[in-house]
This record gives sequence, structure tokens and C-alpha cells, in this order.
Amino acid sequence: MESLFRTELCQNLGIDYPVFQGGMAWVATGELAGAVSAAGGLGIIGAGNASAGVVAEEIDKIKTITDKPFGVNVMLLSPFVEEIVDLVTREEVPVITTGAGNPGKYISRFKEAGCQVVPVVSSVALARRMARLDISGVIAEGGEAGGHVGRLNTMAMIPQIVDAVDVPVIAAGGIADGRGLLAAITLGAQGVQLGTRFVCCEECTASQEYKEAIIKAKDRSTVVTGRSTGHPVRVLKNIFTRELEKMEARGCDPEEIEEFGEDKLRQAVCEGKVNEGSVMAGQIAGLIEEVLPAGEIIENMIREARQILESQCQQQGAERDGK
Repeated sequence: MESLFRTELCQNLGIDYPVFQGGMAWVATGELAGAVSAAGGLGIIGAGNASAGVVAEEIDKIKTITDKPFGVNVMLLSPFVEEIVDLVTREEVPVITTGAGNPGKYISRFKEAGCQVVPVVSSVALARRMARLDISGVIAEGGEAGGHVGRLNTMAMIPQIVDAVDVPVIAAGGIADGRGLLAAITLGAQGVQLGTRFVCCEECTASQEYKEAIIKAKDRSTVVTGRSTGHPVRVLKNIFTRELEKMEARGCDPEEIEEFGEDKLRQAVCEGKVNEGSVMAGQIAGLIEEVLPAGEIIENMIREARQILESQCQQQGAERDGK
């Protein structure tokens, strides 16, 4: 049973549990990533559109918290992507996750620096394309996730990607507890990535208002905005999203919509403007009821998954004995 949670992915990356923390812009700081890595998962700093100097400070933070493996999420559309790539290779960051593009042009540099590369994908076709590169796995993120999303849902997408590629698959989107972990592993994934759940942990530096908005959320509290721009984003419904919906209904120019959304995530995360800002959160928000330490979140997840398995094994044994 223990081997179920000590997957090939864990062995390859040197982590204790197959639990990634999403590289969320403005949220995934060195404090959060350090806490997750120290607890045996893989903490990931979200580079977003930040400069190399800002990301370097976050890397320094995590190194003061733990000596365990960690990652940096490189957003390939960032205006600072070249200097971010220079930074993570110079720092020999153990794991690089990538989003919003194809990391192919940087793979050789990452590998020369000893970095393991795990791109985020949202379809079978993209997973196959990434698997042709020298990567260590793919993070398959379903549309239930918070932030930028694709159209496929996790439950349907994971087994198809598992069948399509020969690299480890990490399931993301709609996962917050041991039940989600077991479901992902049953579907063939070797690990899971949590975003929204880790926003609501003590070490996360996001505003208290942001965390409370997630805790108050219900199953239908999120909405996907920005489909007309080609960059759909799942967020909690608020004044900001209602205005966005009106703009899209009027057929506003995509650039105008993008400009309206500029800086709204930072305002929500850092300033607590959860009515006028972009509160990125996944559909799983309805399951989150409290703020806990990152280590406790991981421990609870593994314990719950183990208890479910033990219960099922006992039930099956009882059924066999009763025949």
C-alpha cells in the first residue's frame, strides 16, 4: 500500500509524496513553496510575469526554509522569460514546470543545468507533443482548475493522456483531498497538483480576504471568463466577473477586455480586493473549509487516502470470508 504513494515520480524527483503545489502567480511565493517542499511534496514558485530579480528573491527564501527539492513555474509568455530561464539554469533549480507555450527551445539548457522539466498540458495532443521532448512528466490540468484553463475536464482527460504518453502524468484540477489523490492514481496518474487548496494554508502570503473568499465559496461559485479573448480564466464570481461578462456579451474587443483585467489578480491576492479583483480559484473551492499548515494538508491527504484503501481491503476480505 505504501508503494502506491511512493510512485516512480517521487523517486525521480526525490520527494516523499506525489503532491505538487501549483505555481500560481502572486500566490506561489518562496514561503509557500518552501513549506510544501519541507513537508515532503514539491513546492513550486510561480514566476508569472515577474522579473528575474523578484524570482531570485523567492528562490533565496525557499533555500532558507528547506534543502529539499523544489520547482519554479516558468510562464513562457512572460516578457522576462529569457532572464527567468537564465536564472533557473544558473541556480540549477531541481524542477521546472512550464505553462503558456512550448518549452522545446529551452529543454537542452534546462537539462544541461540538471533541471527536470514537467510542462503543463491541457489536451492529449499537447501531451504527445511535449512527450517527444526530454521531459520528466506532464501536469495534465483539467478545466476545473483555477486560473487559466483548457476545455477538457480532469476525469475524462487523465486516462486518455496516461494511455497516450510514456512519461509520468500528474493530475491537476478539482483535487483537494485523499479522495482526489486516489481517484487520480486509479486513473493512471503518478501524482497530483493542488492549487486552490494550498492558497488556504497558513504559509501562503495571499491576503486573508482572498483565503476567506475561497472558504466561503460553494460548488457553483466559480465562472470561466475571457473565452472571447482566447485566454479563459476560472475565478470566483464577483463584481469584476459580472462586468467582464457584460463586456463579452457586448462583443467588446478582446484587447479591451484584457486591459480591463490587467493587475486584477495582484489586487485580489496582495491587497485583498476580492470584489473588484480576480480571485482565481478552482471548482474544488467548495470543499475547502479552513486554513491549515501546508504540512497538515499533505498529511491529511495521505492519511485519508490510506484509510480509504484499508477500509476497502477490509470490506473485500470480509466479503470473501462470508462466501
